[in-house]
Amino acid sequence: MNNLFFLEKQYLGLNRMSLFRRIVLAIFLFFASWMAYNPEKVPTNWFSSQSGDLFFIMGIFILFISTILVFILHFETRVVNNAIVLDGLWTSRKIKISISSLVSVDQIIYSKFFFNKSVYNLHYKGTIRFYTRGKEAVKIIDKDGQVYIIGSQKSEELCRIIKQKINE
Repeated sequence: MNNLFFLEKQYLGLNRMSLFRRIVLAIFLFFASWMAYNPEKVPTNWFSSQSGDLFFIMGIFILFISTILVFILHFETRVVNNAIVLDGLWTSRKIKISISSLVSVDQIIYSKFFFNKSVYNLHYKGTIRFYTRGKEAVKIIDKDGQVYIIGSQKSEELCRIIKQKINE
């Protein structure tokens, strides 16, 4: 029987870096559309009104895609019985970390950078990273010395639950 002790879902559209990039692109497209509709305010006639329509439609499309991405699951973190299960996007394989093999669990700051990419099962500098958004993460080290960094909006709760499961 699976007892669920912790569940967190992180959505792809809420990543700060991706959201910022999409919003800047949409603003640029709306500005280009405005320039096409106001040729008297622009020193050269770079755009026609037809291209202005196209820029406006593309800006709306990018905002629509951004709205849809808010509902697309990037990965799900679950603590079930004696395992941490990380289940990713459609084709990603499920990662299962046995709690009995863990040596330490710490709550950390994920990165000093303001913008971070969404990653799932990224092997980088001796760690395996899982991150969608936020500042906090849980650093887990197993008996083999493998380091896992799991970004979480509820890192304090996740760390506390894993520590309880280790001490059982």
